[in-house]
Amino acid sequence: MLKKPNIRKTAAILAAVAVAAVAQVATARSDDTQQDAAGNQILIDQGKTTYAEKCSHCHGPNMVNSGTITPDLRTFPNDKTRFVTTVKQGKNGRMPPWGDLLNDEKIAELWAYISSRRKP
Repeated sequence: MLKKPNIRKTAAILAAVAVAAVAQVATARSDDTQQDAAGNQILIDQGKTTYAEKCSHCHGPNMVNSGTITPDLRTFPNDKTRFVTTVKQGKNGRMPPWGDLLNDEKIAELWAYISSRRKP
């Protein structure tokens, strides 16, 4: 005599497998997010160092230098292309070009740091 499959038991097993799969994906995503945050923090820290060495004498230690013509970098638009172009080529004859002194990696680190300090 053939036994009929127990639909409830089969459904419970399938549900348990699905829950386990979802939990595994969620854990992997959490690990990726933590790695991204750690990677971003490294970029920010390196950008802060480069900023202190190369930028703070004009733009101020807190990205604003009151009493000068330099802009408050905390309000710089969320426009990486514009930022990179300005850093590499200079601006209006007032900001010197840094393209020969800062490579793309250093400029990306600066962007990470400045972006992390952006005012809402």
